[in-house]
Parts: sequence; C-alpha cells; structure tokens
Amino acid sequence: MKRTVVFLMLLSLWAVAPAAAAEKTPPAPSAKDKCPVCGMFVAPFPNWLGVIVYKDGGRFYFDGPKDLFTYYFAPEKYGSARKRADIADIHVTDYYSVAAIDGRKAFYVIGSDVRGPMGKELVPFAKKSDADGFLKDHRGQKVLRFDELTPATLKSLE
Repeated sequence: MKRTVVFLMLLSLWAVAPAAAAEKTPPAPSAKDKCPVCGMFVAPFPNWLGVIVYKDGGRFYFDGPKDLFTYYFAPEKYGSARKRADIADIHVTDYYSVAAIDGRKAFYVIGSDVRGPMGKELVPFAKKSDADGFLKDHRGQKVLRFDELTPATLKSLE
C-alpha cells in the first residue's frame, strides 16, 4: 500500500513539473509592446524576441538579444528604477528551434553573417553544438556565454 501511495505521489509530481516549467516562460508580447532601447514594436520579430522578467512580475520585451543586453548593462539609461538584482528571469529565442530559452544558460554567437531586426546581432542557442555549427556555417567570430558578454561585446556589433 505504501509503495502505491509513493508511486502515485511521484507520478503526480512528474505530471505537474512540465506545467510549472511552462509557467516560467512569459506570455507573448502584445502588439503594443515596444523595445525600451530602440522603440521598435517587438511582436513582428518573434524569431529574435528577448524578455527580461522582474521579481515583481514586470517585464520588458526586446526585438533582439543585442538590445536586451544593452538594457541589461544600463537599465537606468532607459528610465528604469529597477536594478539587475531585481531580475528574476531572462529569456532569449533559440535561433534554430525558435523557442524561448534561459538567457543565462544560452550560447551566443557573435560576428556572424546573419542579421537581426537591428542589424548585427548576438545569435542565441540552447545547445553548444548548435552554436558551434552555426559559427562555422555563418562565419561567426566566437561563441560566448552569458557571463562573458560585456558592453564592449555589444559595441563590436555596431
């Protein structure tokens, strides 16, 4: 009897886990949501969408990872009273799957021949192998992780 109860409890946790994970992904932007960095409407660019979600539930959408990181490094420049410590989640869009992925765990290719809505772009991937393949196929310069991105990296994309 105890084994049956334990099994049912584990089964119920397994069934709920995907739903809990899905809740972390923010809703799609509305037609009115604009990138706080460049002012472009973001809904027309779902393949490049980035989102910063704050602990209080507030969120900002971006038309690409480059603008997301531009904001991330200097939110006060864009009128935000919030700090980096207030950020709960960062999502970017995987280039191949076009799925929202954790921006802190992503692999970013810089210097490729692929352009985003604002020109040269950081191209995000969930898998290192995808980033390496893309780097080779699209003449990228380097694959970087979240903690390796700097304002100087963004400057090199201008």
